[in-house]
Amino acid sequence: MAGLAESGSNPDVDLLYDINGLAKDAPAWFDRAVEFVGEYGLLLAMVLLVVWCWWSVRRRGAEDAASSVAALVWAPLAAGIAVLVNVPIRGFVERPRPFRTHEGIDVLVSGKTDYSFVSDHATITMAMAVGLFVANRKFGLLGLGLALLEGFCRIYMGVHYPTDVVGGFALGTAVALLLSPVAMALLTPLTKAIERSPRAGRLIRARGRSYDEQDAVMSGTRREAAGAGTEERDLAA
Repeated sequence: MAGLAESGSNPDVDLLYDINGLAKDAPAWFDRAVEFVGEYGLLLAMVLLVVWCWWSVRRRGAEDAASSVAALVWAPLAAGIAVLVNVPIRGFVERPRPFRTHEGIDVLVSGKTDYSFVSDHATITMAMAVGLFVANRKFGLLGLGLALLEGFCRIYMGVHYPTDVVGGFALGTAVALLLSPVAMALLTPLTKAIERSPRAGRLIRARGRSYDEQDAVMSGTRREAAGAGTEERDLAA
């Protein structure tokens, strides 16, 4: 792959020059904004989106709140695992950053001395977006949009090839989806146990009562209803 990157006649490099070339014609303030957004802003936005989704699930207090919160917990865990998986991949591929092998690249951020394939930023945002999508479709679509924007920014900044970003998207998606059944099997019982706690249960549900209290109320309601039915039958007799 490194050999392919050294050639300027392939679509990967051509698309790199096309997207990064936009930075040459853009105002300096816009480049600085993209640098901040692509390096830090979108990662922070993804974290805030997960927190926002958790707050929404917590306030709604639906019956599947515990499983939804478990999926939200899995989102950042999936991102962390995906980055760890990427460590040996980078060492195996050893693809240099595009500005090291190609001239005329406008680099917006300095200090990138490690290998290029695959993009950590693309991997993290996509893993979190897919995990978020498992928990909530609406928030997941917003997360996917942020992940795609992150990928564009990394190419615009001149620190990744398009295939680095695509590889990151594939890695993040694979980890989030393939390990999701195991993660949910482990996390859902934990979140359900937290839900039953009188105090910690508020992390799962903001409204209503815990399952034990709800069962007690429902049982009491059924007993009252049964008693009322008996009284009505007695009166009818």
